[in-house]
Amino acid sequence: MKIAFAQINVTVGDLPGNAAKIASFLAKARRAKAGLVLFPELAVTGYPPEDLLFKPSFIEGNLKVLKRLVLLTRGVTAVIGFVDRDPQGRLYNAAAVAANGRLLAVYHKVHLPNYGVFDEKRYFTPGAKPLVFPPAIGVSICEDIWAEEGPCRQEAWAGAKVLVNISASPYHAGKLRERERLLARRARACQAWICYNNLVGGQDELVFDGGCLLVSPKGQVVFRAPQFTEDLFLASIPSSGKPRRRPLPADGEIFRALVLGTRDYVQKNGFRRVVIGLSGGIDSALTAAVAAAALGRKGVVGVSLPSRFSSAGTRADARAVAKALRIRFLEIPVEPVVAAFSQALRGSFEGRKADATEENLQARIRGTLLMALSNKFGWLVLATGNKSELSTGYCTLYGDMVGGFAVIKDVTKTQVYRVSRAANRHFGRRVIPESVFTRAPTAELKPRQTDQDTLPPYPVLDTIVKDYVEADRPAASIRSRGKAVASVLDRVIRMVDRNEYKRRQAPVGIKITPRAFGRDRRMPITNRFQEI
Repeated sequence: MKIAFAQINVTVGDLPGNAAKIASFLAKARRAKAGLVLFPELAVTGYPPEDLLFKPSFIEGNLKVLKRLVLLTRGVTAVIGFVDRDPQGRLYNAAAVAANGRLLAVYHKVHLPNYGVFDEKRYFTPGAKPLVFPPAIGVSICEDIWAEEGPCRQEAWAGAKVLVNISASPYHAGKLRERERLLARRARACQAWICYNNLVGGQDELVFDGGCLLVSPKGQVVFRAPQFTEDLFLASIPSSGKPRRRPLPADGEIFRALVLGTRDYVQKNGFRRVVIGLSGGIDSALTAAVAAAALGRKGVVGVSLPSRFSSAGTRADARAVAKALRIRFLEIPVEPVVAAFSQALRGSFEGRKADATEENLQARIRGTLLMALSNKFGWLVLATGNKSELSTGYCTLYGDMVGGFAVIKDVTKTQVYRVSRAANRHFGRRVIPESVFTRAPTAELKPRQTDQDTLPPYPVLDTIVKDYVEADRPAASIRSRGKAVASVLDRVIRMVDRNEYKRRQAPVGIKITPRAFGRDRRMPITNRFQEI
């Protein structure tokens, strides 16, 4: 049997556009003489549709689309993700099985995830029955295959020799390897072939990486589609040999996820160009490299906003990054504006020493200037802050946090350096100069300032961020990491806890870890619990 994996990039709510894409891929599968073509979970509506599911017209529109698509299945059997509705008005995350212009069966997802970024129990009713259709093919949807005693096992007991799983599984670093290990176990336990078809594309903070898989009953991955790529991929049962493509290296994988997430957020929301404040540091350089890879050089504008504290080195590096990426470059000195603000505030601040207020004022002036460019020219501002900064509140509300999308929001500072090396490899040249890697990180808001004046060394800080934020480990357990961690742990935890209010006001950004700020981690702002 020839299987066609339709690894497609759909848009939430775009019922006509999604229908046209599915129809196009149906035709491609037919021309390829595939016996079975698989589409992702909720391919008709896009994933996750969230509260669009409360709109009756949206549900009705999705059902009308499915009816039209069923008529296009002549000569091929298709499994298509959609939203089903029963006579009582209950909704189901569903998979339609159609062939030769007829709807043969409908499967309802049994296991509804309700953790992390998932909220399916808010919308859907769980299904109750497995589905096996001729010739011995079982159907399941995403979370179903993660359940040890779920419908896949039941379908195998009922005689299924091929298990189809259509999915919208969000990306985080290493997720493809997790899926492969799981599917290998499930294939061996069920003694069946597993055809796993995953969504690709960006949706707000989520990125879906594709990476469709065909796994043999022995647990061998015999086909792996490339990640972050939309296309129709063909594989056959029976099959032998090794996967045709190796998984991407970890940092290269993250870079590709950032590129896809940025491209889709910008383009699906109707923007054609983005603007980035280029400080000459590593964070803004990586953000610019991601944007240039996602949108092309004509889609990116870099702006240097130097003050009297900006060094010749950072100013030169900001210009060098723009030149290497071949993007448009503007320079707007902020010192005259800072002076005007300082004069306006002089009477109110009389008798007070300069402190973080004056530092934050510079950052907020920069944010205002970037937003002015955005308003005037319709450019989307990309925020350049990283996860280490956002965790500790080492960032300025309405300043460096300003923007419509935060590209590296879920990337820690130590990861930023590694992913920046991957960016240089992607471009095949040094678009981020070596001086950006070797210079001590600094906000340049006062003389001789470095990040480590305020924060622990980033390797130490990021260990705590990974343990406390991503893994939710208790403080007592984190202390065992060693003296360097233990000596600053209480201070870092206090910084993380008291800066939730800032994170609530940050722009959405791409999730690349198992637990990102936002949908994944929802802490109350008004909160007196103390971990330490």
